Amino acid sequence: MGFGQIRQFKNMNEKILVVDDEVNICELLKLELKLEGYLCDTAYDGIAALDKFESFEPDLIILDLMLPGMSGYEVCEKMREIRNVPVIMLTAKTEVDDKILGLKTGADDYMTKPFDTGELLARIEALLRRYSSIEKQKEQLVLKNGSLTLVPESQSAYINSSQLHLTATEYDILKLFALSKNKAFSREQIAKTLGLDFQLDTRAIDMHIQRLRKKLAEFTEERFIETVFGIGYKMKDYEQSEL
Repeated sequence: MGFGQIRQFKNMNEKILVVDDEVNICELLKLELKLEGYLCDTAYDGIAALDKFESFEPDLIILDLMLPGMSGYEVCEKMREIRNVPVIMLTAKTEVDDKILGLKTGADDYMTKPFDTGELLARIEALLRRYSSIEKQKEQLVLKNGSLTLVPESQSAYINSSQLHLTATEYDILKLFALSKNKAFSREQIAKTLGLDFQLDTRAIDMHIQRLRKKLAEFTEERFIETVFGIGYKMKDYEQSEL
């Protein structure tokens, strides 16, 4: 498929950054991608690419290997340190070693010039679809309750956009509550879930809860952890209370 042979507009608002020192290639790809429904920006060297990566926040990058000042390998590595975005490495080189190095650096796919535009567009769509699926899976793993968000993948917790600095035990207790909101847990149940000796750590549980409440209170007035007299503790379900 050549330039001008467009498909259905099903890529609205997805942003692609084209990085190549050949202006003609950048402009032709920019035109084709816009016709396909993508938002597109270009850069002609590595430094400009990193600046555009920060300001444009692309969903995918088409990255030439041979760039002035900074190679595509270096650009890819630096981008990966900032954010995980799909990268298609684009180059005139055909040596196997260059392809392997590009993939090791962090590129998801590799195409050599001259390339078929239709194939490039198909690879772009496939990569965006795969990354979208991964992100959706990650979102499903996020635990939310009011202003509180837990991200099990990174073992992190936030009140709105402020990260809570929790110990591993504090995080595990908060996660236990967040997985079963409104369910009352005894101190013994909490200890067993965390792999602690209940006889030795019964008071430690209270101390962990006390520190958790204090850390949460620094960022919100929501009282997430409630005392259930005669039993132990539970997490109030702010999501349910908003219905």
